[in-house]
Amino acid sequence: MITAIKNLKYFTDMKLIFKNIKLTTLFCVVSFFSVAQNPLFIPPTLSGNNFNLDVQMGTTQFWPGINTPTYGVNGNLLGPTLVVEKDSEITIHVTNHLNSTTTMHWHGLHVPAIYDGGPDQEIPIDSTWTVHFPVLNNAGTFWYHPHGLGKTDLQVSRGIAGFIIVHDSTEATLNLPSTYGVDDIPLVIQSKAFDVLHQIAIATEFDTLMMVNGTVNPATNLPAQIVRLRLLNGSSMRSYNVGFNNNMFFYQIATDGGLMQSPVMLSRLVIAPGERAEILVNLSPYLGQTIGLMCFNSTLPTGIYGATTVGNGMSQIPNYNLNPLNGSDFQLLKINVTAQTPNPVLTVPSSLVNFTPWNNLQSTVNRTFTFAPLQSGINDSVIGPFAINGVQFSMDTVNIITYKNTQENWTITNNTLIAHPFHIHDMQFYVYDDNGNTSVPTLQGWKDVVLVMPQTSVKFVTRFTDYTNDTVPYMYHCHLLHHEDDGMMGSFIVRDSSTVGICNSGTSTSISVFPNPCRNFIYLNSDFKCTGYCIYNLLGECVQTGIVSNENLINIQSVKAGCYLLRLSTITNKILLSKPFIVQ
Repeated sequence: MITAIKNLKYFTDMKLIFKNIKLTTLFCVVSFFSVAQNPLFIPPTLSGNNFNLDVQMGTTQFWPGINTPTYGVNGNLLGPTLVVEKDSEITIHVTNHLNSTTTMHWHGLHVPAIYDGGPDQEIPIDSTWTVHFPVLNNAGTFWYHPHGLGKTDLQVSRGIAGFIIVHDSTEATLNLPSTYGVDDIPLVIQSKAFDVLHQIAIATEFDTLMMVNGTVNPATNLPAQIVRLRLLNGSSMRSYNVGFNNNMFFYQIATDGGLMQSPVMLSRLVIAPGERAEILVNLSPYLGQTIGLMCFNSTLPTGIYGATTVGNGMSQIPNYNLNPLNGSDFQLLKINVTAQTPNPVLTVPSSLVNFTPWNNLQSTVNRTFTFAPLQSGINDSVIGPFAINGVQFSMDTVNIITYKNTQENWTITNNTLIAHPFHIHDMQFYVYDDNGNTSVPTLQGWKDVVLVMPQTSVKFVTRFTDYTNDTVPYMYHCHLLHHEDDGMMGSFIVRDSSTVGICNSGTSTSISVFPNPCRNFIYLNSDFKCTGYCIYNLLGECVQTGIVSNENLINIQSVKAGCYLLRLSTITNKILLSKPFIVQ
């Protein structure tokens, strides 16, 4: 841990370094060394079946006497914790009181595409968006946050985020800490950057102010018993190597998607942006003592944002080494251990829930996703912009079409020099291969975010169940928020395969595509009224989708040269046999 003497020396050195750096970043460095302790804020809870969420503007004092403009839900900063029961039907009314459009995504929840809250579901100013769906997830920790096109980083950094806690009957049979705010504590960990006017800044490497639940330098009282900490990394970029200052062991009991089969004993846990983890901590031996929940990023692996080094000798994030948080160990939360509560939990269960991962050998579809810089400049491998399979997100394109009840294997390959937390909406997945190795115990549960290290691959298996929609997509993307905003994202549609028919060869021969080879446009000659289309490359990836014009014309100006298959559908969603064509 950085000592006070080291802090003083470091700050003296930093002042010399920053003589030629603009004042906005110097202000951020000063904030890193603030030492006053503040009571940890615990978000209030909302429970039941009907929720009203007002997205609003406000101000927050991160420093005494200084008002910083912030966003919040039902308040100035962050939002209430929604507590729901599995299999209950819930309705949520989201009202936008900002001065710009917003969205609201239910991160990790399995919901219909029309209620997922992606960038195509904007909430206009002074409007209310109402969603209604059954809670199908098992007990676990989830969260909600905006997901607007090019606005996610700004709106999350300014404060729009909240927990969703799901309970179920299986969890109720376990002797786990469950009194919210007493022995069951939500902790959203965030780093933020500020300019000289005390405004929250984005897309900068000077995210030097740490906070937990929006509290700078937080402290809290926790009882001398087993306590449950629900960890959420709500940062835009920074990962955290979490542990305690006395190096005591703790037990991970849940991953993104809920409880694990059995607790995993750890002394460190890396949590990337978007990830959640539930841990049990035994504070029984420490009555009257003070313990620090720490970030040990001096030992964070190279390539992860927050480590000592990201990139190599040639490719570097500008000013990265000037951020005093990078590669450092620092306290996240001061814990004062107080007297036990009535009926305390004093033991860690030996087992939790039955967990049977899907067998990747039974998957019928294999997909590959490759991360790479969009350009080839010296620093592009660490700062981007980045693309997935060579393309960036477009509201006019659906990248993948899959079908209900399909099990798929996804291989995520990172050809950049920075680690990317990859998130898929709607579905949980199981990681069965981490760069050629069996996944580590902390990944052996249901996940919706996985950190893919530089120059490695991760493989997971997932299933698409329950919900279908022919026009409204879900998203997959990097959860480093300015990477997402810069276009490192794609979309997929889940269709109901039971309603899809394949025409016989006689029907397909009544359709022709011309000219072939083609450039800019293709035309259809068909006995059928074709309404929709998808263009697939030879990897089976949809590179463009849309509606066939009344003139039976399809614009392919954005399709790169190569060989493709054109799949056409009728107004009844009947799929016509794919036709091959070449783009010159």
